[in-house]
Amino acid sequence: MIHVGTSGWQYRDWRGPFYPRDLPQRLWLERYAGAFDTVEVNNAFYRLPERSTFEGWRDRTPDDFVVTVKASRYLTHIRRLREPEEPVHRLLDRAAGLGSKLGPVLLQFPPNLKADPAALDATLAAFPQKVRVAVEPRHMSWWTDAVQQVLSDRGAALCWADRLGRPQTPLWRTADWIYLRFHEGRADPRPRYGRSSLNTWAGRVGQGNDGYVYFNNDPGCAAVADAAEFARLAERRGLDVGRAPRTLPG
Repeated sequence: MIHVGTSGWQYRDWRGPFYPRDLPQRLWLERYAGAFDTVEVNNAFYRLPERSTFEGWRDRTPDDFVVTVKASRYLTHIRRLREPEEPVHRLLDRAAGLGSKLGPVLLQFPPNLKADPAALDATLAAFPQKVRVAVEPRHMSWWTDAVQQVLSDRGAALCWADRLGRPQTPLWRTADWIYLRFHEGRADPRPRYGRSSLNTWAGRVGQGNDGYVYFNNDPGCAAVADAAEFARLAERRGLDVGRAPRTLPG
């Protein structure tokens, strides 16, 4: 199953194109979860929510909803992967409020964090084996055989990332599932993605994979429109796609 969603759901300019203008913001999650079966929670990176917040998201969404959590910057940007046990434990203790709706945890590294395979291995070892972890390095030094081996040994997915229609990472398959993020397209109106680019990525995902695809190009409701188009194109290729719109909003 390929789950397609967006990186967050609380964007004011989605009112009108996606959310009805008269729908209170406190009900946006319910509206979003009725259209998509997954979301990537980006704001956990800036401030880790309390367990009660995760429990609220659990209770307000359908049984099949999956929440991906972006790990706190305290682990990746402040600690810079040093002594990861405590921040990983705190993250998982709070995110446990999601229950069975907890999906992968995303570790996005700062652009100036150079490769450290030992620190990566120690960080991944701090997660229970049942928790899926996706890793998004952003420094070129990470593209080595040693790093690929650590990811493969730990069953962690290298996060495939796209910016302006170009892969920002090697297309390694280091787990039996995939994780793909779209940051910014170059189609008109910006930051939309063009159909050709999305269709190429759908082909890279391929059939028979379990995975998560998120659109982070939120301005102008581009993320919702592109997620809908990607879901349609992926389905045309024979992929098993979860709940997502198949037509553009608005």
